[in-house]
Amino acid sequence: MATNPDAEIDHEGPVTPYRQLAEILKARIARGDWADGRPIPSENGLVQEYGIARSTVRRAIAVLVEEGVVWTVQGRGTYVGQPPEE
Repeated sequence: MATNPDAEIDHEGPVTPYRQLAEILKARIARGDWADGRPIPSENGLVQEYGIARSTVRRAIAVLVEEGVVWTVQGRGTYVGQPPEE
């Protein structure tokens, strides 16, 4: 099921907000909003944009990290794709 990258979080729907956000972010990445290796908006930016709690954003990002869609650097941000080889 494809998610609309411009969707809003439905707090009354059957899917948890963090799962909705994870799907929206994946759709935005697929659409090309953020290129491979480029950062996605900060946690605070996503909190403001979607009107959700920071813990919800963190859970969504954790899902995307687990799925290999993004990677994080503590204190620096979350980036699209896989981390560069060191």
